[in-house]
Amino acid sequence: MSNMISRVSNGVMDWVNARAPGMMPAYRKHMTEYYAPKNFNLWYYFGSLALLVLVNQILTGIWLTMNYTPTAEGAFASVEYIMRDVEWGWLIRYMHSTGASAFFIVVYLHMFRGVIYGSYQKPRELVWVIGMVIYLALMAEAFMGYILPWGNMSYHGAAVIINLFGTIPWIGDDLTQWIRGDFVVGEATLNRFFALHVIAMPIVLLLLVVLHLGALHEVGSNNPDGVDIKKGPKGNRWSDKAPADGIPFHPYYTVKDLFGAGFFLMIMAFIIFFAPTLGGVFLEHDNFTPANPLATPEHIKPVWYFTPFYAMLRAIPSPIGGAIVMGAATMILFLFPWLDKSPVRSIRYRGLLSKVLIGLFVIAFVTLAWLGMQAGSTVQTWTARILTFYYFAFFITMPIWTRIDATKPVPERVTTHD
Repeated sequence: MSNMISRVSNGVMDWVNARAPGMMPAYRKHMTEYYAPKNFNLWYYFGSLALLVLVNQILTGIWLTMNYTPTAEGAFASVEYIMRDVEWGWLIRYMHSTGASAFFIVVYLHMFRGVIYGSYQKPRELVWVIGMVIYLALMAEAFMGYILPWGNMSYHGAAVIINLFGTIPWIGDDLTQWIRGDFVVGEATLNRFFALHVIAMPIVLLLLVVLHLGALHEVGSNNPDGVDIKKGPKGNRWSDKAPADGIPFHPYYTVKDLFGAGFFLMIMAFIIFFAPTLGGVFLEHDNFTPANPLATPEHIKPVWYFTPFYAMLRAIPSPIGGAIVMGAATMILFLFPWLDKSPVRSIRYRGLLSKVLIGLFVIAFVTLAWLGMQAGSTVQTWTARILTFYYFAFFITMPIWTRIDATKPVPERVTTHD
């Protein structure tokens, strides 16, 4: 039986190779002959999990569009129809809405792994920059998708965010009207956001992901030690060309990623079946009522993954200043590779100063996310201002503290090897 299966599979592969000879070399380059460091740990699950969630969003989004009506009169009712009358529609909708939050969770953790292990340093600057472009595209995709249910929070949140473009000198009013497609947020806005969310941005995201992976596989993966895997040949069971501290990505890390995906899907299933709104964090309560231009929610706020930047926006008294600060807070992330002057990559071999400042940066970012969900009292506003100041001071002073921080000796090879 096994011989018959082997003959059939070899015959299929020969048939494909005769008609598409470039497929197998590409497969070998990016899978079986792509040698990744042997010491990947828990933090290296999140890249593959982001790809898994992207596939989930695309597939569930396709099914949702089959019953969605992109009109101001029918959008909210069509979502209710999906939830109540379409067979398994509630499950698909919650898979999509929970997937949106899961996407940002794994992306933020993926970015944090890059920060603590120095994955943005030479020669991986382009990998980081493309990854940040993916992050911006994901934010745009999520914002436009947030509008589509046409709930009351969606409507008023869209009005607030779009009006921020009006603070741009000279062109602000015209740009805001162009984005809305009308003088107010309405059906024209909904239609163009629907088109961009369903067609344009997924294509852009898929292209950027391919570029991100291509750039990564050209320079090779980083690892928790932050040292390049030894180039010398193994001369063992894999290949004479294999690096000494690397193993083939397939099947070793594909199996590892499948284990992580199974655990991740169990968590996702628990949230979807038992707490799909997560107490109003994943899906706001105000968004379960139809959009009403005359009934503004008591506290207008974006979804949690935008709230750190929203807290910065509210912390600045001037609308123009707030918009500049919010935009700068995202764009400054692109500069990580050039602001970090440390001679070592990984936090394992950096001094106490770096560990403390990075830890405080994480606390500041998470606290800003919480503050962005709150009403915004005087104490909360001043706290947000202090944390915003630290957020930017972290980056502005990075060339100094990364240069003066003490470092430990870095090993010549990864710390787990034959």
